[in-house]
Amino acid sequence: MVKKVDILAIGAHPDDIELSCGGTLAKLISEGKRVAIVDLTQGELGTRGTPEIRHQEATEAARILGVEYRDNLKLKDGFLVNSEEYQLRIVEAIRKYQPEIVLCNALDDRHPDHAKGAKLVSDACFLSGLRRIETSIEGQEQEAWRPKHVFHYIQWKDLQPDFVVDITGFIDKKIECCAAYSSQFYDPNSKEPVTPIATKDFYESITYRAQNLGRQSGVEFAEGFNTAKLIALKNFDGIICQ
Repeated sequence: MVKKVDILAIGAHPDDIELSCGGTLAKLISEGKRVAIVDLTQGELGTRGTPEIRHQEATEAARILGVEYRDNLKLKDGFLVNSEEYQLRIVEAIRKYQPEIVLCNALDDRHPDHAKGAKLVSDACFLSGLRRIETSIEGQEQEAWRPKHVFHYIQWKDLQPDFVVDITGFIDKKIECCAAYSSQFYDPNSKEPVTPIATKDFYESITYRAQNLGRQSGVEFAEGFNTAKLIALKNFDGIICQ
């Protein structure tokens, strides 16, 4: 069954997407774009919370953003590999949603699953367009489908973006959907171990990193993306310059 969307955001772990491109998704949804999210793993190796808790948090974050669908492929957290098995699982998801654009993990990052996820998803997007690769879902054969673009959001590392999206007016929605992951982020009353993303500084960085990209690009807040493919513009309309 095809559930056609405009944008499919894929992340190695629940909360990758909200932290990195939550503002962009909120903006696109406000413009009438249809969005789906696919989490590759349940984040079961995370120090804080449980897979069950993170599932509840991911469901709430999706509600806040207004995404139409959210799936979890339940691949192995910490052990993502660019295997045929994993590629085909992602191909099935791409063909299910037939997105024009796929957003996925950073090309280079602190967590090894992020760069691995970036390559895995990018390869799956290409393979999804090959009609001789046969997949089915719910007993129905799927049609080949290749997204027009694959963009990589920026995560822990401050990579130099190839372009940014102006999320001015949507930073509060980004913060709100990130806050849905209460088990993962800063909570002065929590008794769980402190992790790098559970500090006050990290939580504040969600705002100031977006603000810094905005400063550099002439807007109030922005989120950055990388692309491995040259992008052609039809015209200069919509470009914001300082």
